[in-house]
Amino acid sequence: MNILILGSGGREHALAWAVMQNPKCDKLIVAPGNAGIAQIADCASLDILSGAAVVNFCEENAIDFVIVGPEAPLAEGVADRLRDAGVLVFGPSAAAAKLEASKSFTKEICDAANAPTAGYGHFTDPEAAKAHIRANGTPIVVKADGLAAGKGVIVAMDEQTALDAIDDMFGGEFGAAGAEVVIEEFMEGEEASYFILVDGEDCLAIGTAQDHKRVGEGDTGLNTGGMGAYSPAPVLSDEIAEKAMNEIIKPTMKVMADRGMPYQGVLYAGLMIKDGQPRLVEYNVRFGDPECQVLMLRLGAQALDLMQACAEGRLTEAQVNWADDHAMTVVMAAKGYPGAYEKGSVINGLDTLPETSTEMCFHAGTGAKDGQIIATGGRVLNVTARGASLKEAADRAYAMVDQIDWPEGFCRRDIGWRAL
Repeated sequence: MNILILGSGGREHALAWAVMQNPKCDKLIVAPGNAGIAQIADCASLDILSGAAVVNFCEENAIDFVIVGPEAPLAEGVADRLRDAGVLVFGPSAAAAKLEASKSFTKEICDAANAPTAGYGHFTDPEAAKAHIRANGTPIVVKADGLAAGKGVIVAMDEQTALDAIDDMFGGEFGAAGAEVVIEEFMEGEEASYFILVDGEDCLAIGTAQDHKRVGEGDTGLNTGGMGAYSPAPVLSDEIAEKAMNEIIKPTMKVMADRGMPYQGVLYAGLMIKDGQPRLVEYNVRFGDPECQVLMLRLGAQALDLMQACAEGRLTEAQVNWADDHAMTVVMAAKGYPGAYEKGSVINGLDTLPETSTEMCFHAGTGAKDGQIIATGGRVLNVTARGASLKEAADRAYAMVDQIDWPEGFCRRDIGWRAL
């Protein structure tokens, strides 16, 4: 098969790595890719938000299968255009992608599905939103309704922080994403990520993970796109996962199908777990980043077979073969992230890192310049390893981190601390 992956981050490098392990893959192109992806696949310059451009590219390059990495092309309807053109694609329609693109839409679907989640209010007027905050008190969670690259969520422990968040969102801090806000009750418990393949009818769980959103050790400081992750997540036991599937995932998917927008692709359910009861925090319509990195290292070549079965509507005959192992990824970010940071610093030591089925450094925000790898983003590298235990995976990952010579970068040294 000739395969095209859309995207340029660590998630897409991990997807590309897993796809390349599978003998079904004859040729792999990633658009636009990054410096790490370019070492294992062809990279192409392409407007991945334009369905017409992606369809033309597929026709010109005899692409058999398209895997959409990030959420933005899905929200723009790129998967719809590919399906219309008869190209096999992994990723939901624009209508189904509203599960991530609109938080108020998701809340309404959860209400219809009777899926346990946080109580909420949906506001288009800042004064009404502030009145809701004053009436309900803190802690409280303020979310930009639209896509904000994982950053449009403020967990406010005091009233002023919540009111400031309203001003920021309606004031344009998150662009169009903040024109409407959803305000939710604060849920206590431990968060975990549950990944499920859905082919419109059937659901197949493909793994659990837990990521670390805060920039500082001990889960302190500002929210980020994710500073590290590990899989599996011990808090999401088989029993709780089954409960989440039966009470949250399947009812949601049924409502989506009943409304004429069947979901097809990977569904990421962010869950809050307390006293053995899962509640939905949010849905994402693509693999999490950096959770995808730990899942792909554990799944390997079978990831392509599973995604293909999902796209072809034959999940009933698919199964996941899990090794009894653990994986961890540590994000190396540019100093200053998630605030202002410098771009263009040189990263040394990458060429001596191991590249095996148990150790991989996935690139996120990197570029190549004068034969050297440079940092081009906030989250730059995903140093990923697996082992028989989480401790072994952590030791391997941090041993790789210590081999990287990049003074302008930093990482958290406590990824996985809840489980360890």
